[in-house]
Formats: sequence, C-alpha cells, structure tokens
Amino acid sequence: MFKKELAKIVHLAWPLLIAQITQTLMGVSDTIMAGRFSATDMAAVAIGFSFTMPIIVFIQGIALALPPIISRLNGRKQDDDIANYTQQMMWLALGFSVLAVLFGFVFESVTQYIQMEADLGKIAVEYIQYVLFAMPAFALYQVLRNYCEGLSITKPSMIIMGIGLLVNIPANYVLIYGKFGLPEMGGAGCGLATGLVFLAMCIATWVYTIYAPQLQKFNLYKQFYAPNLKDIKECLFLGLPIAMTILFEVTLFAVVAILLAPFGSIMVASHQVALNFSALMFMIPLSIGMATSIRIGYLLGEERPVQAILTAKCAFVLAVSIAVFTATLTVLAREPIARLYSVDPEVIDLASNMLLLAAMFQFSDAVQIISGTALRGYKDTTAMFYLSLISYWLVGLSVGCVLALTDWVVPKMAGAGFWIGFIFGLSVAAVLLGARLRYIQNKHVT
Repeated sequence: MFKKELAKIVHLAWPLLIAQITQTLMGVSDTIMAGRFSATDMAAVAIGFSFTMPIIVFIQGIALALPPIISRLNGRKQDDDIANYTQQMMWLALGFSVLAVLFGFVFESVTQYIQMEADLGKIAVEYIQYVLFAMPAFALYQVLRNYCEGLSITKPSMIIMGIGLLVNIPANYVLIYGKFGLPEMGGAGCGLATGLVFLAMCIATWVYTIYAPQLQKFNLYKQFYAPNLKDIKECLFLGLPIAMTILFEVTLFAVVAILLAPFGSIMVASHQVALNFSALMFMIPLSIGMATSIRIGYLLGEERPVQAILTAKCAFVLAVSIAVFTATLTVLAREPIARLYSVDPEVIDLASNMLLLAAMFQFSDAVQIISGTALRGYKDTTAMFYLSLISYWLVGLSVGCVLALTDWVVPKMAGAGFWIGFIFGLSVAAVLLGARLRYIQNKHVT
C-alpha cells in the first residue's frame, strides 16, 4: 500500500517539477540576455521584476485554491460542479488581473518618488507595463493549469511551460536586440517577451482544455456560469491565505537582501548565490507537496481519510529522503556550486560558507512545505497563513536580525546570521504546520 501510494505521488509530482524548473529558467534567460545588451538594461529588468513578481505570485496563489476544490469534487464524482468552480475562479483571477492592468497605466507616475537614473527608470517602466498588461492572459493560464492539475493531469503543465520557454528565448533575442527589422528594445523588449510568453501559454492551455479527451466529460465550456458571489467567496477564502503566505515568503528574502546591502556587494552577492541554489533545490519538495495536495483532496472526496494520512506520510518520507541527498550534495559540492555563479574569490569563499547553512535549511524546508501543501488538500489555508507568518517573520526574521545586525548574542554575523534565522523560522514552521496537519487529520478520521 505504501509503495503504491508513493508511486502515485511521484507520477503526479515529476511533471510539476519539470514545469517549476522551466519557469525558473525563464527568469534566468531574461537576466542573462538583458545583461548582455547592457548593464543598465539588466538593472532595469531586475527592478521591473521586483515590482511585477509580487503581483504574479499573488495571482498564482489565488489560483492555487482551485486544485483542492476540484480534486475533492472529482473524488466525489461531482463532475457538473467542476466547470462552475473553474469559471468562478476565472472571474476572481481576472478581477485581480484587471487591477494589475490599471496599476500599469499609473505606474509611471509612481516612479517619480523613486530615485533612479532617467534611462534606467524609462526602461523599467516599459518592462513593468508590458508584463502587467499581459496579466489577464497569465491569470487565465493559471486557472486552466490548476484546473488540469486538480484533476490529477499534470503533464500538460510541463509541456506548456516548455512551450513558454521556447517562446521566451527567441522572443527575447528578437525584441531585445532588434532583429528582423524590429527596433532594439533592450530590457523593455524582455518585458514584452514575457507578456507574449503569458499569452502563448494561455492559448496553448486553452486549446488543450478544449480538445483533450480526458477532459471532455467535465464540460468546462458547455455552459456559461455567471459570477456567483457565494462560490467566488469560497475560492477567495481558500486562495487569499495561500497567496499571502507565498507573498510573505518572497518578500522576506527581498527584505533580507536589502538589510544586507550595508555590508557591501560581496555579502549581497554571496547571499544571492546561496539563495538561488536553495530555491532550485526547493522545487523538488514543492512539486511533491503540490502532488500531495491534489491527491489528498481526491481521497477526501472519496471519503478515504485514512488513505489521505498515508499519502501525507509517503510525501514526508520522499521529501526528507531527497533532502538528505540534496543537502549532502550541497555540502560536498559547495565550492564548485559557488564557482558556477561567480569568479570572484571572495564571493566564492563566502557563498561556500553560506551553502553549509543552506544544506541544513533544506530539511526543515521540506517538512514545512509538505505540511503546508497537505493542509491545502484539507482546505485548511487560513491557519497555514497565520502559522507561516509567525514562523517566517516573527521568528525567522527576528532571530536573523539579532544575529546578523547586532552584538547582543554574538558579534555581528551578517549573512550567516540571517541564514541561521531562516533555519530557526523554517524549523518552527515545520513543527507548527506539522502539528496543525496532525490535528486536521484526526478531525477527519474521527
């Protein structure tokens, strides 16, 4: 039984892992290609990304409420309700995307309060506007992607994300460098390329949901469902805590980068190396967690709560086992890993030390993400949000600030202090979310 359930999680998770890695590669290609055009354009893309990423993450988080809803309906064989909830999520996500578009129109006036060189500001504004104007396409893509994943159909996400990458690289090349008679757009072209990628993925996913044989019985487009306040509220109630949890986690790392700035570029660069590699390793437990959420929702729909507990146990064993491997790899190969990111000896040395802490970071990160995503499967997202907020910000950031910026406990540790703070915060999250998961599991069994 354990092996059978483990195999089902792996079957769901591996396409999600490829999709997540491909999404990361898009960001890498944007930075590299803009950087090769000019340092100013690369900086503009970095600034633009810092403004658009919270919006992208928020809409993505809202849409993540759909898989636990759909998987449970699918387990109950309530196929008629699946189309309704998917369309209600479309209304909700599109509503937020329209707000993003409106923000794009007024963003230029916001930049007057930000001290930037004129050229840098102009490119950043254009990048941001191109990305934000494509938010409706991104929102629809996210809803349709989560519709498929909620039905345990995960391979299309991998394939369509691959299509996005195939569009992204040549579009960047043509628009940034002005090929085929088009003007050179630099970093702004990178923003337009991102918008075109969102559109391409939206269209590809839409076509798939129309013609895929395994989706025909769900009749997503057979009937038009007008906005239903009750159902939209349910989607929002589940999605908003997920969106805010992800947003708080993303902004935590951004705040730490800012707090490290007074220690100099070497420290910030070293921190970024450790963070970037850790983010790549994080894709593995995240993908397992997403699969776990889908599987638990389906089993609860079938009224098999004991099997849902087994699913969570399988996910924990798989994620922690992989964390042992990735942590060992990080420790043994920390210097070669650092050399992949930089040729500066100081950055390599400092980043290698931070990667030791990043190895410890991976165990608690694996446990807390499996606990959190399993709670999504139980539709228990509000408690997850509060527990994550306490763990990340009140514990993790506080401990990090004390160790990194003060001499209260030990002499200022700078970047290493924040990484110890991350370990504390994620360990607390693992304990609290794990305890919450056990409580919710017992409620469903009894």
